[in-house]
Amino acid sequence: MTGNDTLPLLRPRQPLGPRLFRIGMTVVIIVPTLWGALGLDVSLDRILGAPADVWAIARRLAEPDLGAEAIQRALPKVMESFFIAWIGTIIGAAISFPLAFLAAKNISSRAVSNTTRQILNAIRAVPELLVAMVLIPVTGLGAWTGTLALGIHSIGTLGKLSSEVIEGIDPGPVEAIAAVGGGRLARMRFAVVPQVMPNILAYWLYRFEINIRASAVLGVVGAGGIGLELISQLRFRDYARAGTVLFLTVVAVLAVDTLSARVRRRIISGHREPGPIAAFAAAGWLQRGIMLTGAVATVALMVFLAIQLQVDVPAIR
Repeated sequence: MTGNDTLPLLRPRQPLGPRLFRIGMTVVIIVPTLWGALGLDVSLDRILGAPADVWAIARRLAEPDLGAEAIQRALPKVMESFFIAWIGTIIGAAISFPLAFLAAKNISSRAVSNTTRQILNAIRAVPELLVAMVLIPVTGLGAWTGTLALGIHSIGTLGKLSSEVIEGIDPGPVEAIAAVGGGRLARMRFAVVPQVMPNILAYWLYRFEINIRASAVLGVVGAGGIGLELISQLRFRDYARAGTVLFLTVVAVLAVDTLSARVRRRIISGHREPGPIAAFAAAGWLQRGIMLTGAVATVALMVFLAIQLQVDVPAIR
């Protein structure tokens, strides 16, 4: 074997021009189609000439009210959305985990697997918003409705993804435990669960990210969270306060996505990622500038929120 035989085969990179052209054509075709399907006017004059009010609203949303009163009112709602998504994810994870074993074809019988899969498909087919509307007459308006809606929908999604992970396990450890007399429960506990838990935990974290965004939408129907505050401000045409809600929501979602992505990579790879200092030392000059800018902006935002949320503490005599 020569030295050239050991070199890895590099896949040629796709040309950038055809890829951009394909993306552009897809956007040109899909956007007008969806616009027309919604019953909106697709004429160019209508799009360019009429929406002066839209630009005015967008400008007012881009100038959020960052006063202490607005921050103190909106931030608790952001945290409420966070807790709604967290509890909803826990409900979905706890119930979907045993259902995933029933839905896996290499674990359960064909009848049990097909039945469980159809149940998960039915749960997943109903959007969270519709689930919340069905639950409102039972549980009333508030965060509990949003939590249950996200939890129920998470059962279908997490159950399907987890069952696919279980079906892709290595059968070797299962056969080894069966060969030494291990029962069905022992095979599940010591051969299947250790193989699937890293990927399943990563799916749980990913679902938590999705639930944070969905919890903001559920407020439209009164299911609690930041969406309820956003609808209230838009209803009273207080666009500056609505811009505050959007600003805090975007910041919270970006922070959770960044932390969750780091944890998911750590779980799947099984190796510690370099810390901020090591990553900064190994980065190039451009990346260092971006990292410094992000760090300064994060610290400035935290200091600003701390100042806006401070409360008067009576002096201790």
